[in-house]
Amino acid sequence: MKEKVYLDTTIPSYFFDNRKSQQQLIEITKDWWNNMSDQYDIFISDAVLEELCNGEYPLKKEIIKWTSAIQALPNFDDLSSVVDYYIANNVMPNTLIGDAVHLAFSSYYKIDYLLTWNCNHLANANKKKHIQIINTRLGLPTPLIITPLELFKEK
Repeated sequence: MKEKVYLDTTIPSYFFDNRKSQQQLIEITKDWWNNMSDQYDIFISDAVLEELCNGEYPLKKEIIKWTSAIQALPNFDDLSSVVDYYIANNVMPNTLIGDAVHLAFSSYYKIDYLLTWNCNHLANANKKKHIQIINTRLGLPTPLIITPLELFKEK
């Protein structure tokens, strides 16, 4: 059985990014996708598609088409209450509902890895313990929240 990976919005957006200032992250993202993604079961949520549709991206059509081919997890009944609990307990600022939604989906569905380039509010060592405490209170497991750089396997 393959391990499960949830992609937040940063992964498809970096896959199609062309900014010179982000070149290293773009290359790592593409390398991981092209060489490692088939070793995992990959998931997104409607929140990813919504963020991509509402965002400003130079290759928006390509990003949405690429992302639409990835299996989307269904919404679950307690989604809004989990997100509200994250916000109320300062896991995420109330201006970053999307980050809380990605964490809620990956936690609720027992995803092994939440893959992101968001190192401010998700893949941040200073937040991991707080996230684990809040998820424990909610009775939810906590995925490993990491960047693509941390999810390469030895060949």
